Amino acid sequence: MNDLQQGEFPIESENDIVSARRLVRNAAVAAGFGLTDVTRIVTAASELTRNIYVHAKSGVMRWRFLKSESKVGLELTFEDSGLGIPNVAKAMEAGYSTGNGLGMGLPGAKRLTDEMTVHSEVGKGTTVVVRKWLTK
Repeated sequence: MNDLQQGEFPIESENDIVSARRLVRNAAVAAGFGLTDVTRIVTAASELTRNIYVHAKSGVMRWRFLKSESKVGLELTFEDSGLGIPNVAKAMEAGYSTGNGLGMGLPGAKRLTDEMTVHSEVGKGTTVVVRKWLTK
């Protein structure tokens, strides 16, 4: 696999949000997504990267192509070792925020992708996985 098909990127500064966007854009284009879906994927990645930076200060983003007999997609995983999310269901509500944001990070990312899972343990961190499937 080449570096666009899978990879890992550390998130440690606000500048990494821009770099993560660029990496995800390149991977989504390489996977064959059209402009609208590329924009959706990049926006979701931006929101989730920003969440790591704002709430956990550091973490990692991983991406990989998905391919089965019937479909092709892109999976993005965002992982941190921060404080965790005490109430994931509440955090998934539009407008709910524990910071100074608009509360659109997690619910926004969910709306922009086809699949999303959130696993969080208080005091241990959070892992968010999103998938977008290529439609023919």
